Amino acid sequence: MNKTTKKRLRRDKIRRRIRSTIRGTAERPRLSVYKSNKHVYARLVDDLTGQTLASASTQSETLADEIGELTKKESAEIVGKHLAQLAEDKGIDKAVFDRSGYKYHGVIKALAEGAREGGLDF
Repeated sequence: MNKTTKKRLRRDKIRRRIRSTIRGTAERPRLSVYKSNKHVYARLVDDLTGQTLASASTQSETLADEIGELTKKESAEIVGKHLAQLAEDKGIDKAVFDRSGYKYHGVIKALAEGAREGGLDF
């Protein structure tokens, strides 16, 4: 088993452990984060109905002009602020943060801080 596979399996194990305790509702959805090597994705999920209430990513066309050639951390913060704005438009002001097994630093921390600055409480 190579190093990459070990990392993925470790993150999946942590992710399952986190998801066993965290549940999102319509009033307080789960803010789920996924990051790839190039992009960051965030969405608000109501686990009771299995619906995505709002989503934002560095690939979305509405943020393409604003992100431009920024670093991943800077663009993650913008994605967090945009997601918080979408949540506010839908009447959501609280969420449960699901870091999906990633360490809380760098891109994940920037996204969380951007969402908090945008008005999302978690």
